[in-house]
Amino acid sequence: MIPAEQKRIVRQGYDMLSRVYRGDDTPDDHGDYAAWVRILAERLPPHSPVLDVGCGCGLPATKLLAEHFEVTGVDFSEVQICRARSLVPKARFVCGDISEQPFQAESYAAVVSFYAIIHLPLTEHRGLYNKIASWLRPSGYFLASVGHFAWSGVEEAYLGVAGGKMCWSHADEATNVRWIEEAGLKVHWTRFVPEGDSGHTLVFAQKPPFEDWRR
Repeated sequence: MIPAEQKRIVRQGYDMLSRVYRGDDTPDDHGDYAAWVRILAERLPPHSPVLDVGCGCGLPATKLLAEHFEVTGVDFSEVQICRARSLVPKARFVCGDISEQPFQAESYAAVVSFYAIIHLPLTEHRGLYNKIASWLRPSGYFLASVGHFAWSGVEEAYLGVAGGKMCWSHADEATNVRWIEEAGLKVHWTRFVPEGDSGHTLVFAQKPPFEDWRR
């Protein structure tokens, strides 16, 4: 599948499935998000600038991040961004393709991306990691869920919704780690996040210099 077609499917899919995927009443302690946000909250000063790549409707991750930081969320689903602006008024949101965003170099203390990179065309993953590294300040953190096993696929009725087509494409954990480190970041650890019969990898990386990352 050509990248433009994959992006179109994902964008239209989340426009259609936004409220099925995540309701307005999603609790802050949904899943592992609160624990993931604490990883950054324990390391960064309050009000640090943080970029949330593929923020969706803002729940729960962007909302949790906005309790500690100055957050910018970016997503290319218009429905998701419209909801995010209403649900998380403390954050700033950009509707657009992450690969086309002109964020300034070294402008963020951390970049996060939860269950979003796995939807992007595989050919764009390495380039995105390079951009993320450039957007991070020295000693800045990258926290993201990426593929654990290599897989690409299409579901015609995601979440059981007729017409709710969705795409995924991702490399395995070792390849993601290599690409992230080739972008100039140090991967401090990875953790397997189970989901059904499979799962994803949570990656915690940092841009040099590496200062007090074990706090």
